[in-house]
Amino acid sequence: MINLVVSRNLRHRPLRTCLTVFAIGVEVALILLIWGLADGLVEESNRRKRGVGADILIRASTSTATTGLGRADLTGELIETIEALPEVAIVVGTTVQMQSDSNTVTGVDLERFGRMSGGLRYSSGGPFEGPYDVLVDEVYARQKKLAIGDTVRVMNRDFRLTGITEAGKLSRIFVPLRTMQELMALGGKLSQIYVKLHDPGHVQPMIVKLKKILPTHPVYSMEEFISLFTAQTKAMGTEFIAVIVGIAISVGFIVVLLAMYTAVLDRTREVGILKALGASPSYILQIFLRESIGMTVCGIVIGIAIAYAAQTIVDKTFPLVVIQFLPSHIMWASVISLIGSILGTLYPAGRAARQDAIEALAYE
Repeated sequence: MINLVVSRNLRHRPLRTCLTVFAIGVEVALILLIWGLADGLVEESNRRKRGVGADILIRASTSTATTGLGRADLTGELIETIEALPEVAIVVGTTVQMQSDSNTVTGVDLERFGRMSGGLRYSSGGPFEGPYDVLVDEVYARQKKLAIGDTVRVMNRDFRLTGITEAGKLSRIFVPLRTMQELMALGGKLSQIYVKLHDPGHVQPMIVKLKKILPTHPVYSMEEFISLFTAQTKAMGTEFIAVIVGIAISVGFIVVLLAMYTAVLDRTREVGILKALGASPSYILQIFLRESIGMTVCGIVIGIAIAYAAQTIVDKTFPLVVIQFLPSHIMWASVISLIGSILGTLYPAGRAARQDAIEALAYE
């Protein structure tokens, strides 16, 4: 019986019901997109780091775990020194520079990098042919609408695009290592050094040995570095995410509160009739709570659909922006929205449950 009453009440004001459901859907979509964007960008960065194929990372002495853009102070001679160690299979040195569009340019020796990572796979074009050639991954090429032979502005210099690679290895933009060192006046210095061992089981003893050789430089296992990068990056965005989620919850709470408050005012006489027929306060409370929960569940479904639609649009329009939804994101967005809706319903539902039957029947 109570579900029949709830269903008819929701259909009684279809516009109000639809607007409330849509507002809840927007709240859910906003929460999902913020979390998905934060986790997606971090996971994409980590995927490129794992694609290097290294076991150990040595960084410049002034670098940080989150940016790695400290002053390049690793000498090129270190590559030969480290590679001479019996446990080491291959060493690759790189330079890194941030562009104005927040993408990093990496200077790399393609031959060495290929031996470490298994090589770059080209969707079109091929490797460098000259000192001022550039490679980009297919995501960057799609975002910038680039084709082989185009001119790409890198570090305030024009480079010729010779290859478009599959995404997922080290960087989105590659230039020859020597060219980048010359343009940045590094004098052969490196920003970071990747080390691949014959036996990955020797990572920790090798880190101890490398720290003795380079006591002032951070030395990490790749998994340790990725974990540290993930933790620090997410910590930096936690407050921002909390603010956005808080705003979304507040909007959902206010929308539901107003919708249910007006519903109580509209149905004052109805509540009086129910009470006159013997309905208890808990029965009245259940009616409004079930209405709220019903609208919220519909809003959650719509919100998830909006979020996935937005993800598809962003992927096609802005390929560099990575949004990744996890089951935990959907679960928490649903729980948060449901709690907010219930809290927004308690006051108007409680007010209806406390109404006197005679006063409610006399209401016009």
